[in-house]
Amino acid sequence: MYKIKLYNNIAPIGINAFDERYDVSEDMENEDAILVRSANLFDIDYNPNLKSIARAGAGVNNIDIGTCTKKGIVVFNTPGANSNAVKELVFAGMLMASRDIYHGIEWAKSQTNNENLAKDMEKQKKRYAGNELAKKSLGVIGCGAIGIQVANLALRFDMDVHGYDPYMSVDAAWNLSRYVKHEKAIEDIYKKCDFITLHIPQNDQTKGIINKEALDMMKNGVKILNFARGGLINEDDMLEALDSGKVACYITDFPTPKLAGHPHVIPIPHLGASTSESEDNCAVMAAKETIHFLQYGNIKNSVNMPEAIMDFNHKFRICVIHKNIPKMLTKITDTLSTENVNIENLLNKSRKDIAYTMLDLDHEASDDIINKIRQIDGVTRVTTYAGE
Repeated sequence: MYKIKLYNNIAPIGINAFDERYDVSEDMENEDAILVRSANLFDIDYNPNLKSIARAGAGVNNIDIGTCTKKGIVVFNTPGANSNAVKELVFAGMLMASRDIYHGIEWAKSQTNNENLAKDMEKQKKRYAGNELAKKSLGVIGCGAIGIQVANLALRFDMDVHGYDPYMSVDAAWNLSRYVKHEKAIEDIYKKCDFITLHIPQNDQTKGIINKEALDMMKNGVKILNFARGGLINEDDMLEALDSGKVACYITDFPTPKLAGHPHVIPIPHLGASTSESEDNCAVMAAKETIHFLQYGNIKNSVNMPEAIMDFNHKFRICVIHKNIPKMLTKITDTLSTENVNIENLLNKSRKDIAYTMLDLDHEASDDIINKIRQIDGVTRVTTYAGE
């Protein structure tokens, strides 16, 4: 039986995806896999049996990716499962910023004792007169699952849409409308766009990417939306740009004490993926990723391992996580040949310094052979699977 440990509340529809072969609980020891949402996993003890962690969401800042990779633990996320929810909130933020709905509502709610409200509204509304989205330019930084949906919907609002993503996948390119202008340099987004929305992960390369240098390139009165990660913004530089009017409005799903109270900030309390539909989608995807990996060794939507999917139609499978260095595959197959094991099917994929090899065999390999593969210099983990 596979042991699954839960961190946070995982939507029941996701838990129900596990059948009788799985023991799923928050109080689990020696677990095979973890399902998590936002809980901090940096300080957990990684038991030797732990094979995978699935994050029910896109961001994985709460998981120690480096340690997991060294230990051969596959880390999954759920890209696209919450994309519709985030897309809708991005446009809610864009409309609030463009029409100044946010401050208009604040004023209206303060008028509970105003008997002349109907008359005063006609005078007051001039303060909140805004602009339409049509014909305005939108820059989408990051054209993944969410960025693509935002860009495509913006076209329906008759916006001039520019996209920047140097790492766009082939699948993403197929889904992005041909009417989205592809910018080859992020500076072109900064210089051309009235609205800029961020849909990139936070890492060492992107932390503080919106800083004084970037802001200085932007149009005066630009409106910036951040529904990706708070750390993408340099707070001091953003505060200065808001005070000067360089940035007319900053709409963020990651408010901080320094920026939350600024009159030109619309702070949203991390609601991007907080819909029942989104939580269900993320939970189901995380569960399915875990099941397909634990039962078949297939890897899809991993943030630290190569994607590797192979039909399992044979009696026995070995999956090996190892360093991406020369002669590793030869060493593995040569070890199997010493026992006259026939390899029926093989898949080898790599991702930077890590490689993953799947081998389907005509019969079960002995424990001795499996141990010899484990002892090959550069091998991190060996997992075996029996055909159904």
